[in-house]
Amino acid sequence: MPATAKICGLSTAPTLDAAIAGGASHVGFNFFAPSPRYVSPEQARALAQRMPGHVRRVGVYVDPDDTLLDATAGTLDAIQLHKTAPDRIAAIRARFGRAVWAAVAIKTRADLDETRRVAGAADLILYDAKTPDDAKLPGGMGVRFDWSLLDGFRHPLPWALSGGLDDGNVAEAIRRTGAPIVDVSSGVESAPGIKDVDRIATFLQRVAAS
Repeated sequence: MPATAKICGLSTAPTLDAAIAGGASHVGFNFFAPSPRYVSPEQARALAQRMPGHVRRVGVYVDPDDTLLDATAGTLDAIQLHKTAPDRIAAIRARFGRAVWAAVAIKTRADLDETRRVAGAADLILYDAKTPDDAKLPGGMGVRFDWSLLDGFRHPLPWALSGGLDDGNVAEAIRRTGAPIVDVSSGVESAPGIKDVDRIATFLQRVAAS
């Protein structure tokens, strides 16, 4: 199967439309308030109303409480969780009845051990690059990890690849890892939080050609 792509951190109608027109399989709405890509529940609902049914809507959270999820999950097809404990992941999945993506931050091969801890709680694993310990954001910083760490690894769940992807390296990433889904945020921006419609289009073209 050819790879598909998620364009994450969308916040405007033109960039959402560009992602849909370019063939994105998923789009991401960021509900982490410190992020420059943050959207309010109301913004996300308005954007979601523009979307055709075949494009999946993914909400991005960092260890969220139920109040935030109550306000946003109804808009979504999937919930993407960063820095969230496995038992909490399982509880969110059970309560909200949505597919759950568990982000696993990777820097060394040992970090892949986390996949076994979340395998029984999530529906999909998102391999992301581990950010510095003092980073204010868990992702969206253009950091990538060594893709060779995935060589020979038996993925316990369906999975997607994130972390430092852009139109210059996504074809290599797909070829090198066999990623079924690639996830981009900062790699299609002109500035933090400012998506670029041309970069979105080019990224999706490279994915389609891979």
